[in-house]
Amino acid sequence: MQALHIHAGPTAMRHIARHGLQAADVGVVAGAAGGPKGLILGPLDRFLFGDWLHGGAQAVHLVGASIGAWRMATACLDEPVAAFRRLEHDYIHQHYEPPPGRSRPTPEQVSDRFGASLRDFFGGHEAAVLGQRRYRLHVLASRGRHLLARESAWRTPLGYAAAYLCNAVNRRALGAWLERVVLSSPGAVLPFDPGDFPTRRVALTPANLLPALQASCSIPFVLRAVADLPGSAAGAHWDGGITDYHLHLDYARAARPEPGSGPLVLYPHFQQAVVPGWLDKALRWRHRPTGFLDNLVLLAPRPDWVARLPGGKLPDRTDFTRFGADLPARVAAWSAAVSESRRLADEFQAWLARPDPGQLRPL
Repeated sequence: MQALHIHAGPTAMRHIARHGLQAADVGVVAGAAGGPKGLILGPLDRFLFGDWLHGGAQAVHLVGASIGAWRMATACLDEPVAAFRRLEHDYIHQHYEPPPGRSRPTPEQVSDRFGASLRDFFGGHEAAVLGQRRYRLHVLASRGRHLLARESAWRTPLGYAAAYLCNAVNRRALGAWLERVVLSSPGAVLPFDPGDFPTRRVALTPANLLPALQASCSIPFVLRAVADLPGSAAGAHWDGGITDYHLHLDYARAARPEPGSGPLVLYPHFQQAVVPGWLDKALRWRHRPTGFLDNLVLLAPRPDWVARLPGGKLPDRTDFTRFGADLPARVAAWSAAVSESRRLADEFQAWLARPDPGQLRPL
């Protein structure tokens, strides 16, 4: 494989060594936060949800935060392949013109435009997403507490500074400032054990699906928080990646969330490390795998393949500043990266035809 690495936890490695990897083995698919980095997963998403997983019968839980939540909700639409192509196009071509006298768009401006995009993308399809026959959707958001319970010019930066310091001491201490909120399809059980972090469960409904997706994608200081998310407790709701950046969740303790569900977690990701929270990005010791991920199969691009992409890296949010008002240049760079990422799907499909355990790497 020239573009793809396949990593697996010890339980997943043993399973594949004995049985290979079948679509029926998958009980959970995870979608990380990460903004434009998620663009390179589009071809894998189209293969997984339009082909490989499409014909199965087992229940599959789709867990997502931020762009990962948008991807997982897209998989629940009636025509997922066409929907993923549209998601890719819309994300690549998004552009926010700063107001006169400003170098960047305002959070209000970005929030309004993003909310309109969600309504245009999912509007009228809410019931279909939540009533999907096989897929159980779980959207993660972060609810502010204490100073972060309400958004303001002074409360928000001060609250996040306190959250950063608490998290640096102990990840669970972050729960004093932010609560994990999991909004799930009606009647769905959690596909992970939530005991590692303060967690609130909320039922998804046609009325709160779009606010939930907006909250899950609301990056602090870039978008406005969603205040008083319907069905949840009062308070500001931000990006789900703040508490669960790469969804380093305790899947192993809930390996089969319900009868008929497969034992493995499939994780198309844009890197090998599964970082617990957004505030853990600089805390390298928290990037190591734990027993939570024992039954996880992670698909990630090879670093040397990434180095050959435009700019020698994955698309990311710094490109908005790097390219500035030159929208055609950013569109060209991101489109080239997405075009190259078809190799990830092609190589995974080829490996599935002959699943060689010798090509697996540990997490």
